[in-house]
Amino acid sequence: MTTYIIALVLGVFFGFSLNKAGLTKYHKIVNVFRLTDMAVLQFMMSGLVVSMIGVYSLRALGAITFPNIPATYIVGNLIGGLVFGVGMALSGYCPGTCVAGGGEGKLDYLIPGLLGFLVGAILYGLTYQLVFPAISAMANYGNITIPKLWNVNPFLFVTLFAFISILLFYLIDRAGLHRKDNNQ
Repeated sequence: MTTYIIALVLGVFFGFSLNKAGLTKYHKIVNVFRLTDMAVLQFMMSGLVVSMIGVYSLRALGAITFPNIPATYIVGNLIGGLVFGVGMALSGYCPGTCVAGGGEGKLDYLIPGLLGFLVGAILYGLTYQLVFPAISAMANYGNITIPKLWNVNPFLFVTLFAFISILLFYLIDRAGLHRKDNNQ
């Protein structure tokens, strides 16, 4: 029961953060794909860096262990990412912003979002047995993380990722792709 409560509290905090960052607005999501506003990218990259530092630090201290990592299927990841990205660009929201927008009372987020979730789940369920064996046979890297793949210390990878993120943020700032109000 505690696990569910912790997940609920973290989910509410994440939704609140999305709202406060202005990422529950249609134009914020769509403008990432137009390459005119990178606020979503900055938010997600910041979340990844903080999470990586926290998770690897807690693991190093022995406070947590990593769960079994699911296998990495490159072709499946590429196809799934393409479907996800096209859907996100067309709809103007991702699952997180859809739920956060619904939490704000925006029915235009909640109703199409739920329909999209249901249609996607049904299509996945109907095609899994046909598609998965073919996809899983191509470029299957097994249960691996990037630090293991590159054979580097996880903290070196996290440091490199953080440095690249900071460089990306600097370049976004220089290019002016972080507008505070972009209602186009």
